[in-house]
Amino acid sequence: MSMLQGWSRVDIAGRHCEVFQPRRPNPHAFTVVYLHDLASTSLAANPVFSELFDRYGLPVIAPIAGPCWWADRRCPEFTADVTPEQFVRQQVMAYIADRWASVPPRIALLGISMGGQGALRFAFKNPNMFPIAAAISPAIDYQRHFGADDDTTLPAMYDDPEAVRQDTAILHVHPLNWPRNLWFCCDPTDHDWHEGGERLRMKLSALGIPHDHDLETRAGGHSWAYFNHMASRAVAFLAERLERERLRVV
Repeated sequence: MSMLQGWSRVDIAGRHCEVFQPRRPNPHAFTVVYLHDLASTSLAANPVFSELFDRYGLPVIAPIAGPCWWADRRCPEFTADVTPEQFVRQQVMAYIADRWASVPPRIALLGISMGGQGALRFAFKNPNMFPIAAAISPAIDYQRHFGADDDTTLPAMYDDPEAVRQDTAILHVHPLNWPRNLWFCCDPTDHDWHEGGERLRMKLSALGIPHDHDLETRAGGHSWAYFNHMASRAVAFLAERLERERLRVV
């Protein structure tokens, strides 16, 4: 794969990661952690997202984790000594602090599909560490993938689909402790994942948890046509909310 300008590869604790360095980094150490989809699709060759990161001056780190669902469970395709979630919370966050002197709340999460549900779940479980999250087509109800013909990972991580459901982002929403900045979207023709987005919207609304969402825009279903179409809104949300958090009076 040919990487676009600004992208490079680094190793963190023996794991491959891709890093984007904008030409003019923002002056406030704002940083984005990108969680990839089930296919581990890289953004390093994606001009749409790369241009947006550069426009807003946002450094990005994208761990390469395979089909791990970004869970806090041992994953055979990841590594035996740390879970994907622990790797992000510990090693990746330490790398960000060392390289860019960035610490919460100046770090935002962005995820697509598998990574979208991961970003939401990270934020719900650790709202002080991750108060800002944007998810494009989040695969929230990923218990639906359990036992699929191409799935050997989930059965190695969970006993059954119900165990997966209990670990989904919706089940980690806390009515009194939630991330202050949430945005998610899903194409209505995305038949696998749109229902989960609707249920998340309803739960957040019922609990009075502020959030932004778009579950109406149609731009290609669960595809990169849709992901790229929504990219500008997702990255703009992250940039605006990072600035809001910087100015927030505690």
